[in-house]
Amino acid sequence: MKIEERIARRQQTTYAPRVVLDHAALNPIAHPDEPVGRGSLIERLLDALDSVFSGRAPDDLYVWGPKGAGKSAVIRALFEQLDRLLGRIDGQIYTTTRAQAAPGVEFVYIDGRTAKTSFSLLHAVLNGLVSEDVPKQGIGTDALTRQLRKRITPTNHHVVVAIDHLNEPETLSISDVYDEFEPFRSSLACLFVGRDRPTELDSGEIEHVETLHVERYRRHALVEVLTSRIADGMLRSVVTHEQLRELAGWAAGDAHDALAALFSTALAAEANRHETISSEDLAAGMAAVPDDCVSLGRVLSLPQSRQQLLYQLIELPDADRNSVQAAADAICRAEIDLSRATVERVLYELAEDGIIRRVKTDRSDSLGRPPSRLELRFPTRVFKELSTAV
Repeated sequence: MKIEERIARRQQTTYAPRVVLDHAALNPIAHPDEPVGRGSLIERLLDALDSVFSGRAPDDLYVWGPKGAGKSAVIRALFEQLDRLLGRIDGQIYTTTRAQAAPGVEFVYIDGRTAKTSFSLLHAVLNGLVSEDVPKQGIGTDALTRQLRKRITPTNHHVVVAIDHLNEPETLSISDVYDEFEPFRSSLACLFVGRDRPTELDSGEIEHVETLHVERYRRHALVEVLTSRIADGMLRSVVTHEQLRELAGWAAGDAHDALAALFSTALAAEANRHETISSEDLAAGMAAVPDDCVSLGRVLSLPQSRQQLLYQLIELPDADRNSVQAAADAICRAEIDLSRATVERVLYELAEDGIIRRVKTDRSDSLGRPPSRLELRFPTRVFKELSTAV
């Protein structure tokens, strides 16, 4: 970001343009081409991948850290640039000491939330290596394995695959991925990405995997992230630097929650027809992000039918969310193409996966097991704006 823009952020404006929401700029799960505030992490990753600049596969690496620490943003952007500069023949860099092209190294980034099975994982790798789309019908896992073996030749070709969001509910574990890639180990290196240090490394079940821990953003770095998102957007002149500092302090280093709160703040200001972000708008935006918030990336990767059910759950009055059974009854009264039994089952599954929370309520007027009030663990305002299922 230019110094001029940093100074402009702190200047008082003499006019008050109306708040206009910029979905692309504030989307908490959208990643910029050039992430800010994470220069040190980029350098550490490049150090770990240093052998690729000599045409050799690096050692396997596990990158871990909390939600909203910028892992996905940095690794996705880094792999796109590495593949552009090193992974293609026209991207080879020649020097006086290297007259020939080094053996090829290609880079593939995979979102583990969309590659949840052996087939989808191998399909995503192959699809990332070829120019044409790999069909999903009429082809099996064995066929994908054979095609990958032909595509990756140990003598002169290597592939580095980043698999993001491992060990989340319904995603693959590091052990699962390691087993699936066993046939290609001589030509394929893995960069695993997750939130917690996996037990497989501590137990010795998986060996020879380096680790890199990512800390939460510092407050000033998170302010820089927020500032960069609005610098070219329609919110540049309606939110103050002090408001961004307050928001960054509240988010405690979590860029996802900070962006979700800023998105919700803009929605509140827009609904109130405010010309600038008020303190009430900011408070409403932060209140719209629950404690121990679930990433919107997890929610928006759910099947369309489950997103539709969540939308119906959001719209229910509090009284209809006092139990799973009451919520299922109320949802089925709306227009949704699911049976009553299916709705109840899915609500329990969403609770088990942590998307919603069942909170036991006191009930002294009747006997039996007390019901569980349903609480949504993700920013519902932002979900309703971004979901394609509503």
